[in-house]
Amino acid sequence: MYGLWRPRALGTWRVPPTGPVILAVNHSHNIDGPMVIGTSPRPVHFMVKKEAFVGPVGPFLRAVGQVEVDRASADRGAIARTLGVLAQGGVLGIFPEGTRGEGDFAALRGGLAYFALRSGAPVVPVAVLGGTEHRSRLTSAMPPLRSRVDVVYGDPFDAGDGTGRRTRTAMDAATARIQRRLAGHLADARRLTGR
Repeated sequence: MYGLWRPRALGTWRVPPTGPVILAVNHSHNIDGPMVIGTSPRPVHFMVKKEAFVGPVGPFLRAVGQVEVDRASADRGAIARTLGVLAQGGVLGIFPEGTRGEGDFAALRGGLAYFALRSGAPVVPVAVLGGTEHRSRLTSAMPPLRSRVDVVYGDPFDAGDGTGRRTRTAMDAATARIQRRLAGHLADARRLTGR
């Protein structure tokens, strides 16, 4: 990452040094996950679509602890492995929007709330900013080479309401709370970085 772009990590001290943590990351480029993995003060395990596990990349992704997931179905094996990461006190990275898009946290899926409520892990919002101002000449899925990319870590928060409930209503309410916090962090990160 440092050879191809100019990453700048801000607020890494906000990531709790021990215990389970969920990093909720916006997603507008293919390099967002690797940028977070490279700048996080702790090893991060992302849920990665199974289509990425092809050729020599597959064994590498597994070796560095990424979790393969089949997005076409409710992949119970991937869900169990992901909960296992958190149960062992690890760090889960997740794109709550589910796929690459505008990276503005406008439409969240319920996975983040599910993992947060099931595990009790705090959520740390992460904004990856840069490269959307100018697109790469090679592909729009990546920022231009040698451009600055800011990775801004926010304050951890509890996604639950304190009751410990994990009903559908509790999940929906948690998703709404999470979306407000993530959108607020993204706005703060844009002000901080001038992006």
